[in-house]
Amino acid sequence: MKDQAKLASDPADWSIVETVDAVCAGHASALEVTQAVLDRIARRQPVLNCFIRIDGDRALETASGLDAARSAGRTQGPLHGAVLAHKDMYYRAGLVSTCGSEIRRDFVAQTTATVLDKLDNAGAVDVGTLNMSEFASGPTGHNLHHGNCHNPWNPDHITGGSSTGSGSAVGGRLVAGSLGSDTGGSVRLPAGICGAYGIKPTQGRVSRHGVMGLSFSLDNVGPIARTARDCARMLSVIAGPDPMDTTALPVPVDDYEADLDAGVTGLRIAVPKTYYFDDISPEISKLLDSALAVFTSLGAKIVHVDLPHHDIIGALGNAVGSSEQCTLHDFWHQTCPEKYAPLIRARMQAGFGVTAVEYLKALHLRSSIARAVSDAAFGDADVMFLPVLRFPVPTLSETDVGDGAGLHEILGSINHCTRPINYLGFPALTVPCGFSASGLPVAFQLAGPAFSERRLFRFAGAFEAANGLSDCVPDLP
Repeated sequence: MKDQAKLASDPADWSIVETVDAVCAGHASALEVTQAVLDRIARRQPVLNCFIRIDGDRALETASGLDAARSAGRTQGPLHGAVLAHKDMYYRAGLVSTCGSEIRRDFVAQTTATVLDKLDNAGAVDVGTLNMSEFASGPTGHNLHHGNCHNPWNPDHITGGSSTGSGSAVGGRLVAGSLGSDTGGSVRLPAGICGAYGIKPTQGRVSRHGVMGLSFSLDNVGPIARTARDCARMLSVIAGPDPMDTTALPVPVDDYEADLDAGVTGLRIAVPKTYYFDDISPEISKLLDSALAVFTSLGAKIVHVDLPHHDIIGALGNAVGSSEQCTLHDFWHQTCPEKYAPLIRARMQAGFGVTAVEYLKALHLRSSIARAVSDAAFGDADVMFLPVLRFPVPTLSETDVGDGAGLHEILGSINHCTRPINYLGFPALTVPCGFSASGLPVAFQLAGPAFSERRLFRFAGAFEAANGLSDCVPDLP
């Protein structure tokens, strides 16, 4: 583990906000930052395998344009000069988007995702596309077609999925931020497992136009970044309605950075008594208790709550997610099933067995269950505190089960704490809180009622300022 203070002279180590401030003030050029990032990627990509495609020439051209604009007295926006890369399921017209698969290895997008347009217009530099679980299906992150992505804190361990490259590239300091997607934890898991911040916004907070779908009732676009402020800034840019996506709700976008320094004195944190902490390892429990103690020392109050319906939420969410996945994949499943990895093919089989009655019942119950859980969790509290993973980060070999025995048990144990939040539609933010005895990151989630993202960032900002973990970086070449 290296000391961040000793690395501050390297622009590749700058956060999004540090980069924007430096470039806009003229202390560095966007071209210099982009070249430093490309040099970093060249050294670390062979270790981590987090990129599917590196668009170096295109990125340098974008950076040069940003520098020309600044010289003319114009800055592009709140991300001016920040170097990002995104999960390879965000379409950019004219470029290949593999979706981590063999089936779409040569798929050329005809449209550009709304969120990419928003990032471009805010001045971001897009340096390439990132590895992912095949078709965003799988919380471990294994990929038979493009190779496994590796955890930057120990390459023998998983990154979490399905936004594998996003977690690894941000946690490994290859890029300052990334867009992942979250259908059952696929932003929050890789963020927490790789030592970064990641938010699943409220369902409908961010447009999904031009983004590969997995489950149209559960999918969310969300950023992963090195700091709470970086994550908040990215969300501020991409959030909001979109005429190209009627599911993107016309709710005003908050200033997610506004309360990062406001503190949490007098605010209340709900801790569930059951489900989320069931069978948690003593090591993880101790670190989470320490995180709660930090909040208490900052003036927050802890309340313990009973949450209803968690005995059925998992089955209901699976009925929705798996059947919708099968709907999207039915043609390929019939015409070229051999092109799916065995793990992905086995996971889809369950969806074909869901009846229409089971699917519609799960959708029908969703709003009433979400209201009941929201009342129980937030009736006397501002946010809810949850684990991300209940045990230390496992290795790639330990979780490489293919379509064999233990498949559903292993996958279910990994997304046990993240998957219910997608069915409920709540926003949830992953916050790093320490390291296990084996040196792998540990994190917690902060969940809130619909459209409470600003509140979640307030808690994350207070915790981040108190714990100093942003100074910890992995020991990589």
